[in-house]
Amino acid sequence: MTQTTAFIVELIRAANEIEKLTPYEISRLLDRSVDTIRDMREQVGDVGTRRAHDVVIDLGVASARVRDLSNEDIRDTLIDAADIIRALHIILANRQ
Repeated sequence: MTQTTAFIVELIRAANEIEKLTPYEISRLLDRSVDTIRDMREQVGDVGTRRAHDVVIDLGVASARVRDLSNEDIRDTLIDAADIIRALHIILANRQ
């Protein structure tokens, strides 16, 4: 299992076990997601994204406001992060 795949599994597991995580742990996962997505976008060549509504911005805001989010919102955000990382992982794998 690659590091990326392991991180995707970690995000999905966290989404299914929200009640077992502290706000700090959730925030840390979201911050790692932001870093991972940015790094993978750079590898793909998609660094010029300047859309007003970007998932990286949403993840950063969610990380900062994690204490204000419902468990459902946190779960959806973690799953969204995992889905984007999975999609970027597939793109990178197909390039090799």
